[in-house]
Amino acid sequence: MALTNIITAFGLAGAAGLNAYIPLLIVAVVGKLGLLKLSEPFDILTTWPAIIILTVLLIIEFVVDKIPGADHVNDVVQTFVRPAAGAILFAANTGVVTGIDPTVALGLGLVLAFGAHAARAAARPVVNVSTGGIGAPVMSVLEDVTSATTSLLAIFLPPLLLIIVLLIGYVVWRRMQRRRTARAVDAA
Repeated sequence: MALTNIITAFGLAGAAGLNAYIPLLIVAVVGKLGLLKLSEPFDILTTWPAIIILTVLLIIEFVVDKIPGADHVNDVVQTFVRPAAGAILFAANTGVVTGIDPTVALGLGLVLAFGAHAARAAARPVVNVSTGGIGAPVMSVLEDVTSATTSLLAIFLPPLLLIIVLLIGYVVWRRMQRRRTARAVDAA
């Protein structure tokens, strides 16, 4: 149980790095339905005012993030929001706050969400410039789908999420090895 809680916490924090409001809203709705129990004081997310506010914020971000240029301004603002959401989601997961120091839980969530956000924010200008802005909405939709899928897997199928992350990590590691080998052959 503790391992699945930790996988869930990591998955939700990582998803928040792509879009803060998707995992927050999913956790809020799933918690409201009684399918997920949040630790206090994070259970406030399951209240109707919180769900309404998260829905409005998600709609705003969903629209703004699809507009080239505006997405960059959104990324600047989200530099503070996404890590905070990741920290909250990591710490809110049942059992994690009671199992480890809350400061450590918040810190882990913050770092994980910030790492995902930083990678996303670094890639987005490259996509915008290389595609003349056409790639911004496509990348945004892919990020939203990834955030939603990761959030749902983290809550309902944490072992599957772990397997997928490990497989992706392995594929990336193999590609990096192949590139190093190819560079070494080219250099020789």
